[in-house]
Amino acid sequence: MKSEKRISPEVKEIPVAWFNGASDSGCTISILNAVNPTIKNVLIDLIRPGYHLNLRFQSTIMAGSGELAVDMLREEKLENYILVVEGAIPTADGGIYGTVGEKEGKPITIQERVLDLADRAIAVIALGTCASFGGIFAAAPNPTGCQGIGDTLKKAKILRPVINIPGCPPHPDWFIKTVVEIIHQGLDKVLKSLDELGRPKSFYGQLIHDICPRRPYFDLGKFAEKIGEEGCLYYLGCKGPLTYADCPIRGWNNQSNWCVMSGGPCEGCAMPEFPDLSSPLYQKIVQKRLPGIRKDTDTEELKVYLKASSNSLP
Repeated sequence: MKSEKRISPEVKEIPVAWFNGASDSGCTISILNAVNPTIKNVLIDLIRPGYHLNLRFQSTIMAGSGELAVDMLREEKLENYILVVEGAIPTADGGIYGTVGEKEGKPITIQERVLDLADRAIAVIALGTCASFGGIFAAAPNPTGCQGIGDTLKKAKILRPVINIPGCPPHPDWFIKTVVEIIHQGLDKVLKSLDELGRPKSFYGQLIHDICPRRPYFDLGKFAEKIGEEGCLYYLGCKGPLTYADCPIRGWNNQSNWCVMSGGPCEGCAMPEFPDLSSPLYQKIVQKRLPGIRKDTDTEELKVYLKASSNSLP
């Protein structure tokens, strides 16, 4: 995992530890599909003259496994690093519902591991909605007590800057360009550019509804009544009016597609309330699940709501 070839002594190594909590590794797969720069560029090339990322731990893609891999997380082997957390943190019953490795024959919980890693890190990047806000693993009734890394650190009174990169999964650009900006501009400048939820404004600063290519249909009052029809997908459960992300202008898979372009409604996967507030995914937003929009809302009422609502959901 450690990249040392062709790296001169003058190059400053920036260690990165990428730790998986409760997740399906979907965020890892998304980031590995980065196009420009590619993941190879990020891990092998210099991020900027004199600076090189050194990915020291990533359980999904590293060659080592078992005790040999987990041993890399020891304090004497990791210092002055950026911690990337993928997945939610189980906290119920002492965090016993998720463990990584053992110590003296006893399992070590994900919660214990991540608190130790965060306490020694320079900064924490929460990759994906699960790591940022709990996501699917924290969906009701949440018997394992899963939550985002930010809440976990607050409860443990560990003061570390946390940058949230939500999405299920997040776009590769959101993560890679944030890392690049940290190295080029400095951590302090990046932290100042975050919104109230700890997200980079450059990626999460606009409502999907405002930049959606189907927005003209909404303005004309033309709504699709079933999947495949032309029209705004609001009546089919689109969460674009509530979700902040730049999916419409960034696109996925090398800008070839995204949810609405493929004919499906936005699921609101970058929302802090995903998936509880977004569900059922293909039903229109109603007052029962969202205070502020009446059950029988018409086009004009929705326009008034959207115009008045400039912040994310309470």
